[in-house]
Amino acid sequence: MRYSLKKRKVIYLDRNILNGKKHIHFIGIGGSGMYPLAQILHGQGYYLTGSDNNETETLDAVRNMGIPVFIGQRAENIEGADLIVHTAAIMADNPELIAAKESGVPVLERADLLGIVTGWYDRAVCVSGTHGKTSTTSMITQIMYTAGIDLSAYIGGKLPCIGGSGKAGSSDILVCESCEFEDHFLKFLPDISVVLNIDADHLDYFGTLENIIESFRKFNNNTTKCIIINGTDENSMKSLDGVVGKEIITFGSNNSCDYYPENIVHNGLLTTYDAMYKGEKLGEITLHVAGIHNVLNSLAAVAAARYCGVEFEHIAKGLEDFRGAKRRFDKLGEVNGITIVDDYAHHPTELEATLKAAMEMNFRKVWAIFQPFTFSRTKLLLDDFVRVLQIPDHTILTDIMGSREKNTYGIFTRHLAEQIPDCVWFPQDETAEWTDERKYFNFGQICDYVCENAQSGDLVITLGCGDAYKIAKMIISKLSEK
Repeated sequence: MRYSLKKRKVIYLDRNILNGKKHIHFIGIGGSGMYPLAQILHGQGYYLTGSDNNETETLDAVRNMGIPVFIGQRAENIEGADLIVHTAAIMADNPELIAAKESGVPVLERADLLGIVTGWYDRAVCVSGTHGKTSTTSMITQIMYTAGIDLSAYIGGKLPCIGGSGKAGSSDILVCESCEFEDHFLKFLPDISVVLNIDADHLDYFGTLENIIESFRKFNNNTTKCIIINGTDENSMKSLDGVVGKEIITFGSNNSCDYYPENIVHNGLLTTYDAMYKGEKLGEITLHVAGIHNVLNSLAAVAAARYCGVEFEHIAKGLEDFRGAKRRFDKLGEVNGITIVDDYAHHPTELEATLKAAMEMNFRKVWAIFQPFTFSRTKLLLDDFVRVLQIPDHTILTDIMGSREKNTYGIFTRHLAEQIPDCVWFPQDETAEWTDERKYFNFGQICDYVCENAQSGDLVITLGCGDAYKIAKMIISKLSEK
């Protein structure tokens, strides 16, 4: 069966659109990409309002900044705004978005507005890659915060040291997570770009891996000063073809790169290694986040911070202080000897890295609870999901979270679960509407199953970029009652 690809976007952006604007309204202000942008713009003195459909901890944080939030999306919410921004996930039939487009007021997608913001800074560090963007952006932010630099930051996860996922600072440095989804990062103006890796993802839009590499090539060409790139990732290096006039700095797993590690030692969640630069030992790095993938992420952070003038001793201190961004191997609790962790991994490569790291930590058994995200990714990468979800001792699946998509692919959890030996899932009526009530019944079944079967010494990890973390919290609550 053939699938029609989404139309690739031609990007034309009026970078002066904020001139004279005072009141910006956010449709979907509680979204992971909207909240940090709201933090930055609020810090720059703009008056903001916002709306969302459900109460969340993020909305509490938004209100604590003094930003009014409407629950429920209605036409009247946009009243008084002279610029309106929305997420790509907002459907075309959303009444608030319809009213916005009919109002005559400029309307931007979130990535458009973020692209404009990147142009405000002389040292915009834009962190890209199929995997590891949030962790690496968080590491660089933590380093600079620890070094006393009043930077601005835009992160796809919450970082405790800045009290959220966004920060408006007074320096000329912005550290910005830069996602390739639907070519969003091509709207940005990077002075320093970081390319962590390139893998097949968002194939409903890109179609082929070659198209993804081409988009990264355009991103590299948009960079004004320096490209910090994974020299041991073949696809990343292909994205440099034809790119000229930029300083190139490489990091990677061996001494073919400018930055590389030696003497790596893993001990549970703790990792140490010697950071090397062109054959010279800079010093020892201590990480409190697991996995070889985080060693490479931290080397990219070392390279970016040094390029921005941060001394190595401050870099090492910042990385030692870093305990991970929220939802990145995030330890939520330990009850009755059972450790409960949450992680954002949602692509097979990310799942493989996270699950292999978990299996190396000497837990009695590893229980992986995975929430597949989007029908297209689940369908197009099905074989890879089947392969990596056999890594843990036990795999449990929720229903697929469709998010912005409708299930035109005819894919359901059973298609994945039936190919994974001993996989557990709770079949639902595939013809029924996916409601919050039904979802939480599904989550409750999983919670009950884990609480009845997990034992002291086990690790339970919820995985996915949707709301699987709620299962982890349910498990903690139920185990605590025992």
